[in-house]
Amino acid sequence: MKKEDCQISRILSRRKALALFRAAGTAIIVVGCIPRKSRSTQAQSSVAIPASSLANSGTSPACVVTPEQTEGPYFVDEKLNRSDIRSDPADGSVKDGVPLQLTLRVLQIGNTGCTLRAGAIVDIWHCDALGVYSDVTDPGFSTAGKKFLRGYQVTDANGTVQFTTIYPGWYQGRTVHIHFKVRTDAASAQSYEFTSQLYFDDSITDQVHTQTPYASKGQRQLKNAGDGIFQDGGEQMLLKLTKTSLGYTATFDIGLQMA
Repeated sequence: MKKEDCQISRILSRRKALALFRAAGTAIIVVGCIPRKSRSTQAQSSVAIPASSLANSGTSPACVVTPEQTEGPYFVDEKLNRSDIRSDPADGSVKDGVPLQLTLRVLQIGNTGCTLRAGAIVDIWHCDALGVYSDVTDPGFSTAGKKFLRGYQVTDANGTVQFTTIYPGWYQGRTVHIHFKVRTDAASAQSYEFTSQLYFDDSITDQVHTQTPYASKGQRQLKNAGDGIFQDGGEQMLLKLTKTSLGYTATFDIGLQMA
C-alpha cells in the first residue's frame, strides 16, 4: 500500500480508525486525519455546477466553491487508461453489481465563469459490492495484484470522461462513495491535482443493496448524515441518478479553480 494520508492509518486500518473516530465523536477526524494536499502551489478548491448550466447561452454559470476531500488509503496509481473499470486485467473477471454509467465533466473557473477543460486526467476508484478494494492489503482482505474498479480517462474537447462501473457496496466506517482525482500534466510548471468523493442518495442505496450480490453482506451500518467526511461538503457532491433498464446513469460537473 502507498503512504497514507493519515499517520494513524500506519497502525490501524482505515475502517477500524474511522470506527474509533465515530465512537469518540466526529470532531476527532480533523485532529487525527488531515486530508492530503495537492502538490500544486495553486489554490485548492472545487465547484459543483448543475449539468444544464452551460446550455444557457449568453450567461456564465454560477460557480459554487466546495471543499476538497481526503484521498484515503486506497488510491493506487495503476495507470489503467480505460472507460469500463469493472474487469480485472489479471484474469478478465468482471465484478458483479448494478451497472452505473458515470459521466464527469471538468471545467476551469475563471474571472468570467467556467470553461471546459480538455486534456485533464480523471481517475476513479471504489470498492466492490461487498466493500472490497483492489490491490491493497487490509486486515479484512488482501487483493494485492488485482486491479478491478480502478481506471482513468483523459477529458475530451468537451471536458468530458465516461466510466462504466457498478454501484458501490459498503464497508464499516464509511457511507457509500466513489473516489475521484483530477490531474493536469505533471511535467508542466502549472500542474494541478484535485481529489474528492462522490456520494449517493441513501434511499436509492437502500434499494440497490437489497439485490444480489449486495444483500449477502447484510445491512449497512452508516448512512450519509453519520459520515464525518460526507459532512464536509458531501451534500454538494451527491450524484443525481437516473434509472435505466440495466441500472443507473449519472452526470456530474466538476469545476476547478486553478489560479
